[in-house]
Amino acid sequence: MAKLTDGRNGVIAKAQAPERGQRFIYDDHRDSPRGFGLRITAAGGKAFILSYTVDGRKRRMTIGPWPTWSLEAARIEARDLILKISSGADPLEEGRRRKAEPLIRELAADWLDMHATGLKSETAIRGYIENDLIPAIGRLKVSDVRRRDVIELVEKKAEKTPRAAAQLLLYARRMLDYATDRDYLQANPVAGLKPSAIKVKGKRDPLKPIVRTRVLDEEEIKAFWLNIESCGLHRLTALALKLVLVTGQRPGEVAGLHESEISGRIWTIPADRRGKTQTAHEVYLSDTALDILNEAKAELDRLQVRRPVPWEGYLFEARPGSPVTNAALCRAVNRHHVSLYAKDVHPWGRWTPHDLRRTMRTGLSACKVRPDIAELTIGHVKTGMVAVYDQHAFEDERRGALISWEGRLMAIIEGQGTETTVANVVSIEEARTNA
Repeated sequence: MAKLTDGRNGVIAKAQAPERGQRFIYDDHRDSPRGFGLRITAAGGKAFILSYTVDGRKRRMTIGPWPTWSLEAARIEARDLILKISSGADPLEEGRRRKAEPLIRELAADWLDMHATGLKSETAIRGYIENDLIPAIGRLKVSDVRRRDVIELVEKKAEKTPRAAAQLLLYARRMLDYATDRDYLQANPVAGLKPSAIKVKGKRDPLKPIVRTRVLDEEEIKAFWLNIESCGLHRLTALALKLVLVTGQRPGEVAGLHESEISGRIWTIPADRRGKTQTAHEVYLSDTALDILNEAKAELDRLQVRRPVPWEGYLFEARPGSPVTNAALCRAVNRHHVSLYAKDVHPWGRWTPHDLRRTMRTGLSACKVRPDIAELTIGHVKTGMVAVYDQHAFEDERRGALISWEGRLMAIIEGQGTETTVANVVSIEEARTNA
C-alpha cells in the first residue's frame, strides 16, 4: 500500500505499468476508505477502483479513469459508495443492471409487440406511442422516467386534442405497468394519476370525457335525408350514413358492411367487427334498409365499368377493395355540414355520424318500444345476471322495433308529422305475420 498523490510528480503519474496483466496500488491515506486504490494496465491505462465484499463475495468496481477523475473526486466517490455498501447495496451489481436496463423506446417496442399486435386498435395505439411518447421520452432509461415527464407529455397533447391526450395517458400507464411487471421499476410513476391532474391554460379538466347527447330534430332529419345524396358527398358515403339512421347500428359497422353478411332480410354483423361486445349481432332489414343496399349495389355496378380491380364485396367502398371508415364518415359530414343542416347554425351544434345512431335510438323510445328491446335492437348487449340467465334473442320484438322506426322516419321525411305515427305504423304482431 502507498499514499496516493496527484500531480505531475505524484505517485499516480510515476506509477509504472506492469509487463502483463494489471497492477494495483491501494491508497492508505486517512481519508480513503478501505479497498480504494489505483489500477494500472499493461497498456499504461490508469483508473481508480474500489474493492469491497458483499454477502461474502469479493467485488471490484471501476470508479473512473485518471486523470479524467481527480484523486480527491475519486476518494469522495469511494466514500459515498462505501456508505451504500454498508447499507446492503451492491454498486457493481446495480451498475450491471443499469447497463442492461432498456430505454423507453426499447420497452415500448416490446410492449407494443406483446400487447397491441392483433388488436383492432393496434394502429391507433402504435400512433400514440411512436408519434407522441417515444419522441418525448424514448431516450430515457425506464427507471429515469418521472411522473412529471408523463404529465408534461400529456399536457402538451391536450392543448390541441384533449380526447387523444386521455388515450395517450392510458397507454403510457399501461406500458409502465408492464415495466413494473418486468421488474424494471419498483412502482409505476403514473399509477393513480388522474386526468384531473392534467392542466392546460384556458381549459378546465381538459381530459374530462365529453358526454354527447346530440340528436337530430325532425327538421334536421328531413333536411339530412333529402339533401345527403345531392350535397356533393360520394354517393356510397351518403347511402352508408342513411343506413346508420335507418338501422341504428354503429357507423363503423355500417361502413364495413360486406355482402357476405347479408342473407335475405337479415344482416349479421360478425363478432370480429363488433368492437366492444365481441359477439355477433343480427339486424332485421326493413324495406327502406333493403332499398339502400340495392341502391349501393347499383352504384357499385355503375362504378365497376371504370374500376381497375374486381369488386371485393364491400357495399360502401372508399376505393376499390377498401370500405369507407368511420373517420371518413365524420370528415364527410363535417365538410358538407352546411348542406346537411336545416339551419346555418343549430343551437345544439353540429352532429356526427354517431349522432344518427343516437337519433334512431331516441326514435325507438318515441315509438313506445320497450327500453330493453331498443337497446338490443341497436346492438347493445344484456348485462349482469340478465346476461347470464336470459338467453332469449327477442328477434320478433327487435324486428317490430325496426319496422316501427321505419314508419316514424318515413312520416318525418314526408312531412306527415309524428303525433299519430305510433298508431299508424305496423304493429309487432303484423310485422311478424308479414315478414
